[in-house]
Amino acid sequence: MSRALAALLAAAALLLGGCGVGDDVRNHLDDSYQLQNSSGDSATYTTTTPVGTTAAAIAAAVPPAARQSDGGAEYLRYDDDIVIVSAAPNGSTVQVEDLDDRYRSGYFAYLGPGFNPGSPAGGAVSGGPGDTK
Repeated sequence: MSRALAALLAAAALLLGGCGVGDDVRNHLDDSYQLQNSSGDSATYTTTTPVGTTAAAIAAAVPPAARQSDGGAEYLRYDDDIVIVSAAPNGSTVQVEDLDDRYRSGYFAYLGPGFNPGSPAGGAVSGGPGDTK
């Protein structure tokens, strides 16, 4: 096999490997933080680092589709998961949950672009009160 073909196959493998980003963020959290508890598709982790530092580290390791902060918490949206980093007495709590009915029903829409169901990250939020249907 030529070096060019081998390089092309390696690049394709890296590109395709990024398709499972939701799994990547869960794997990163498992490898990086102390699991506190889990139930179904949700898990909670603890860390001794503050919210901003923790959210930045997670986003640097596995870039989210959208990121927003609200009330001292950081929200990272992935293709199939949402990660919520919030303050804890000795650092931060990191919660990951599947994007189920809570997200799809618009629960996180108040966070703005990228958190409204169906909206692209950075796009305009629509479908709010006063919009004609």
